[in-house]
Order: sequence, then structure tokens, then C-alpha cells
Amino acid sequence: MKHRIVVLGAGYAGAFAAGNLARRLSPADTEITVVNAVPDFVERMRLHQLAAGQDLAFRKLTDVFAGTGVRLRLARVTGVDPERRTVAVTGEDREDAKGGARGDGELAYDTLLYALGSSVAHHGVPGVAEYAFDVTGRASALRLRERLAGLGGGGTVLVVGEGLTGIETVTELAESRPDLSVALAARGQLGTWLSPKAHRHLHQAFDRLGITVHENTGIAAVEPSWAITADGRSIPADVTVWSAGFAVHPIAAASGLEVAGTGQIVVDRTMRSVSHPDVYAAGDCAYAIGDNGRPLPMSCASAGFTNMQATAAIIARLTGSEVPTTGLEYYGNHISLGRRDAIIQMVDGDVRSKSWYLGGRTAARIKSGVLRGAGWGIAHPTFGMPKRKRRLATATEPAGAKVAA
Repeated sequence: MKHRIVVLGAGYAGAFAAGNLARRLSPADTEITVVNAVPDFVERMRLHQLAAGQDLAFRKLTDVFAGTGVRLRLARVTGVDPERRTVAVTGEDREDAKGGARGDGELAYDTLLYALGSSVAHHGVPGVAEYAFDVTGRASALRLRERLAGLGGGGTVLVVGEGLTGIETVTELAESRPDLSVALAARGQLGTWLSPKAHRHLHQAFDRLGITVHENTGIAAVEPSWAITADGRSIPADVTVWSAGFAVHPIAAASGLEVAGTGQIVVDRTMRSVSHPDVYAAGDCAYAIGDNGRPLPMSCASAGFTNMQATAAIIARLTGSEVPTTGLEYYGNHISLGRRDAIIQMVDGDVRSKSWYLGGRTAARIKSGVLRGAGWGIAHPTFGMPKRKRRLATATEPAGAKVAA
């Protein structure tokens, strides 16, 4: 029988991993199935643009995986049983599509790559679930887009959260809708982690775009037309956009896999579950320790690092090779400030900002190139296809091959 590899999720981590596995492993020995709830590859890093009213093209996953041998199952994951090595799925409440298997059922696996990503974290704040919008998924970004389209000039928008998602979202909205009054609520000081010059550039961009910043302002509740701060003040907000962090789905914790307090799957240096050696995790759902000894943050960069390490480990163990270790180190942040401005901030091994940074149109063009490159990589999963794919070893060691130093 062929070795069954099941990849859960086709975001940046899952889609890249599936294409890489298909490119490097022989189809005579392996069967790769990708489970995803929607039929398209969604570029999460562009969803703030979609919400701001820009039209984006989404690639069909059936087209992405055409010719690779990867099987696509359009369904939502409802459970994982790592003892029986099965995944429960349902085809209910999801978009229809041409191509790809459908319906409820159970999938058996020999190796599982869990890459279900994350969603917005409400942090238990009253009113967020009922009244706030977010840009962590296409459906939610489209919901925000529709609401903004119906908001007349002079309307108020409050973005909550001073992280990268909050900064990119608030600047995109302010640039796209100068007729609106746009504000950002930050729990601390805006951009203090940036180098001094980059910090000034960020504040100059906010001033240029007319964004009001409420620093040292925690949000205690969200109402339909305003937000209530931790000290009892009210901030007008016809639309509140919540970008105060990410949360993973509780499926992993419910499955019996060892998870961290965040609900992320605890993995070793090769992205293998520390409790179940047939399971790997990549992307936001992996609790992985970076080269600096700290947990990797939930981000697209982490999705890249972890999926490369996970696929390298899976391939090596299945083919009886030494498991390589890929880098888990950040070099910088690319921050869009609308379509014509950006900041590229370099960081050191401890993720502290270096003095050098690049800003303005050049930085914006580089950020755009990064996004295009990521999209191109997803659309061409067989690029660089080896003439001879690697065959599986006649016997593999469940506990793992030797890991390269």
C-alpha cells in the first residue's frame, strides 16, 4: 500500500508543503491528500486590501495542484484521532466548487501535517464576536468590505491592535477611504519596537493619512457604534476592526495531541509532534522554538520556516535519509503602509530592531514583490521538479532518523 500523507489546510504553510512533498516524493510510493474548507488559495497577507475595496484574484486549488498528483478534499476538519490515525471531516457549510472530493467522512493517514492556521482572537472581550469585524479570513474580509462600502463620508472606523495586522489594516483603510475618520487603539505605544528612524517614518505616515492614534488604550467592550476603553471612555466607531492577535482552533487540544497553553501543537526541532510521531505541524498552529530560543510568533514568515522544516523532515524520514535542519531565524519585518509606502525593518537574532531600515516607495515595491513571489510559488508547485523523485525506504523508523546538526 502507498504511504498516505494528509495535509490539513491549504494556506501558506499547507499549500507550500503539499506542493513540495508532491515534487520530491515518488507517486509510486505515496498518496498526498490536502483537506481545505474553501476551493481557493487565500492570500491572507492581502486580505486588508480586499477589505479596503481592492479586487484580488484567487487561485483555484484544483488549478494549483493540477498535474501534481495531490488529491484535494473540500471539507472542514471536525476532529483528529491520532491514536487511530484518522481525520474526521464534513462537507457542510462550505463553498461549492468544481473539482475535488466532497462530503462527510473520515480520512486515514500514515503521516499527518497539521496546518489549519489561526483565526482572530477575541480575548473574551464583550461585543467583539457580535459587533467587530476582522481580516483573518476571506469571508470576514468581504463582510468588512461590504460594511465599509455602505458607510458614508464622515463615518468612523476604529482598528484595535498595534501589531503588524493592525498597522497594515488601518493604513490601507485610511488611504483607500480618505472620506472616513480612521483611528487606531493601541494597548501601548505605537511602533516603539522599531528603530528610531523607522518609528518616525511610521508616525509620519499616520499623520499623512490622517489616522488618529489612541495610545495606552485597552478596549474593554465593543458596541455597535462605539468602543469602550478599559478606563471607561467611549471611542466613536461605526465600524470596529479587531486585530488584537490570533487564536488556533481547539481541534488539536481536543484530539489528545500535546499542546501549549495557546492551544498550539508542541513540536520538536523538526516540527514533529512531541506526543505523536506520525503528526507534524506547520504555521500558526505549531508551537515551535526558534533559533533564538523563543517561540515563533504566528505569522506568514513562521509558516514559511515551519513548513520547510516539516516537509524536509517528512521526506528524509520516509526515504531513510538524515533529517536536515532548516533556519528558524527572522531577519526583518515588511510592513505595508498603504499601496505607496512601507517599512522594511531589519532585526537581530533576538528580534530586536537594528538601526538600519528602508521606507517609502522602494520598500513598498519590495513588499509587493514578496507578496507576488509567495503567490507565484503557490501557483507553481512543480517548479524545479526533479527528474527522479525519491522513493521510500523499504522500512522507516517511526521514532525518526538522525537529525543533522
